[in-house]
Amino acid sequence: MRSCMMLSIIERVIMSYSSISVIFLMTLCCLGGRIYGELFTAVVDLEKVLYTERDLAEDLRSYIQREQMRLNQLSRLADDFQHHSEKALVNPERHLSNPVNAFQLVKRFTTDWESIMENYIRNNASEEFLARLLSKTDSFPDEEDLSGVATALLRLQDTYALPTDKVSHGDIEGVSDSPRMTASDCFELGRIAYKGQDFYHAVLWMHEALELVKAENTPSIPVSVILDYLSYSTFMQGNTHEALRLTDELLRHAPDHVRAQGNKQYFEELLKEEGQNEPPLLRNEKPFDDYRSSSEFTTYERLCRGERTHFQRDAHKLTCQYRRHHPMFYINPLKEEVVYLKPRIVLYHDCLTDKEIERVKELATPRLQRATVQNSVTGQLETASYRVSKSAWLKDVDDEMIFKISQLAKNVANLTLDSVEELQVVNYGIGGHYEPHFDFARKRKPSAFEEVNGNRILTFICYMSDIEAGGATVFPTIGVRLLPSKGTCAVWYNLLKTGEGDYDTRHAACPVLTGSKWVCNKWFHERGQEFIRPCSLSSDE
Repeated sequence: MRSCMMLSIIERVIMSYSSISVIFLMTLCCLGGRIYGELFTAVVDLEKVLYTERDLAEDLRSYIQREQMRLNQLSRLADDFQHHSEKALVNPERHLSNPVNAFQLVKRFTTDWESIMENYIRNNASEEFLARLLSKTDSFPDEEDLSGVATALLRLQDTYALPTDKVSHGDIEGVSDSPRMTASDCFELGRIAYKGQDFYHAVLWMHEALELVKAENTPSIPVSVILDYLSYSTFMQGNTHEALRLTDELLRHAPDHVRAQGNKQYFEELLKEEGQNEPPLLRNEKPFDDYRSSSEFTTYERLCRGERTHFQRDAHKLTCQYRRHHPMFYINPLKEEVVYLKPRIVLYHDCLTDKEIERVKELATPRLQRATVQNSVTGQLETASYRVSKSAWLKDVDDEMIFKISQLAKNVANLTLDSVEELQVVNYGIGGHYEPHFDFARKRKPSAFEEVNGNRILTFICYMSDIEAGGATVFPTIGVRLLPSKGTCAVWYNLLKTGEGDYDTRHAACPVLTGSKWVCNKWFHERGQEFIRPCSLSSDE
């Protein structure tokens, strides 16, 4: 009897191996909380997750191999137990009357069983594997990263006017090798939008999830779950008739769905009160706050998409030439391209070498932190949804290459380094961007910069990577668009000669559609530039 019981235990262990493994791996994912967040704010941090994924695959294969050997041994033991019990149970009394048989049976479930338990059941690779995996989970993305990368994808969809079905099918203009999305992917995007009360995007992506799940042989998401989200989101967008239709469809899939039953009654009563007999045209309007409905934001997005927003009256005066305004450039002149005359915005091509760029990235990567902005009320530095990137600050004394770049900036700008800031290195994450802003401090901002150094007089920005799509620097007020090009640096004055800010220099970093955008910045302040760029009373200078 005990032999049969033990046989049953071992069979259940073997039979449930597959489901145990799935539960085990799901548990690992739940345990994989990280100490730090915001992987989505810099592509260079997400790269680390790819290396972790590679190591995880190797660990899983090793674990499966050891588990298979263990389970094979347990299978052989199960066969042995079954063979022994079937033979003995033909005539148990006769079998056990033999003292050797009795001894072997007792030994099998005392000493031998303890050995089996120790070697094949208790002592398996799971604990060791779990400990090794938990040591890697610090680099796993968390819910904040999932929300961040989803929000970034929705931002890219809006900024670049990407149709939902084309995004889900991997057909994105300017992006090569974009994968197709599953119904589960679309549902998750819609769910995150729904959770954030963004019913506009929830409707778009739940609709796409519904279309894709209908084409699946085995639905990855229950149709009733998608319809539950979609019907309510549709209602919140002002489409009560359509919400009722979707709720009726939901109840056909799940007749006992309590919430759907309540919603159906509510929608019917609402339509009766409003006297709506015929369904109006469906609408799904994007919610806008005051700023996102402004002409500036519209211009910003149009420029990001590469649309022409302004007519340049002096375009015929723009030039390209070799520039030798400093002894450093007598032999190797700068390749200067004048992009705009007033304010004067200039590009200098091939300023940084690949070697210099890689060294800057190497130094900055371990120091990258979420980029901050200054609160216009408190004056404190804080993170903001309109600036998604990570930055690091490098001093001249950190490395000879950083000192060299400072000297380059000084000579290109033809200014002193008396009050220049440290080199800021920025890596933009998924959909990384910085909405329209000024580099100079406006007077209403308290303690924006040290009074002794003055305001930011000039911006020197160098692009350290080529971008496949997106990531342009745009100036909405004047309609200028600068495309990132590795090794190219851009220069412009932020202040007029009166010391007042030049409001035409308001600029933005467009979301990165694909690629990893790296830039480095040097900001020159007023102190030390008095005799190089003297003041003037004319606002035209």
